[in-house]
Amino acid sequence: MTDFNKILDKAKELEAKMKESQENIKKIKVEGFSGSNSVKVILDGSGEMEKIEISDEILKEEKSIIEDLIVAAHNNAKVKLTNKTTEEISKATGGLGIPGFKWPL
Repeated sequence: MTDFNKILDKAKELEAKMKESQENIKKIKVEGFSGSNSVKVILDGSGEMEKIEISDEILKEEKSIIEDLIVAAHNNAKVKLTNKTTEEISKATGGLGIPGFKWPL
C-alpha cells in the first residue's frame, strides 16, 4: 500500500509543479522578427498577439510583401513561444515527456 501512497504523493507534487509552470507560461513574452527587423510581433504566453511594430521604411513596400513579413514575424515568435513553453514544462516534469500530449500552440 505504501507504493500507492508514493504514487499519489508524486502525482500531487507534479500537479503543483504544473500549476506553477502554467502561471510562469502566462508571464512569457516573445518577440518575432522579419525583414531585417522591419516587422516585430510580440506574443504572450497563450499565443495571443499583444503588439505589432512595422518600420516606416517597410510601409513603402507592396501590400503583399508587408503581409508576408507580418506572417513571417508571427511564425518566428510562435516558434520561440513553443520553445520557451516546452522548456518551462520540462522544468516542472524533470524532462519527463507526457506521451500523446501536444501543446496547443
